[in-house]
Amino acid sequence: MNINDKFFLRLIWIVSAVVLAVVIALKIVPPPTTKPSFIYLLPHLIGGINATCAVLLILSLIFIKKKNIQAHKVTNVITFMLSAIFLVFYILFHLYEKDTKYGDIDHNGVLSVAELAAVSGTRMIYFFILITHIMLAVIVLPLILISFLRGFSMQIERHRKIVRWAYPVWLYVAVTGVIVYLMISPYYNF
Repeated sequence: MNINDKFFLRLIWIVSAVVLAVVIALKIVPPPTTKPSFIYLLPHLIGGINATCAVLLILSLIFIKKKNIQAHKVTNVITFMLSAIFLVFYILFHLYEKDTKYGDIDHNGVLSVAELAAVSGTRMIYFFILITHIMLAVIVLPLILISFLRGFSMQIERHRKIVRWAYPVWLYVAVTGVIVYLMISPYYNF
């Protein structure tokens, strides 16, 4: 490991910590009173970005298995950029809108007994997917950044070692992001 690696690894951990702190702060800070009109489009864009990232991650694996390194790199850069856009959209949306309650059919922010009964069969599944999605999203960010650092600095063996862990986690996060979106979207209050 050279000095440049140390610098970038520190930067990766700092960026990862800042992103986590911002996401946690979104749960604490009250939303602004006025909202931009585009805010309600963001969940749909986020769901689409997650779906696109999942497809691109699968294509990336296919490309590298076929030894098409250039297509692998380009696909990963596009996926990375889309993930960065996702993060910006996610932060923007949750700055203005607090969490939607799964099962809130009448969109009043309170789950009645009838609403809870209506989703009793899927509620635990939703929360399992959501919780694993969130936990693994936190874990995968530094792994993705380190794998990019190693890939672009042509540290191929080190890149492969971390990608063995980062890739399946990133793919899981992308796919479960789509599932969470599909499950929660009927309960958005907009």
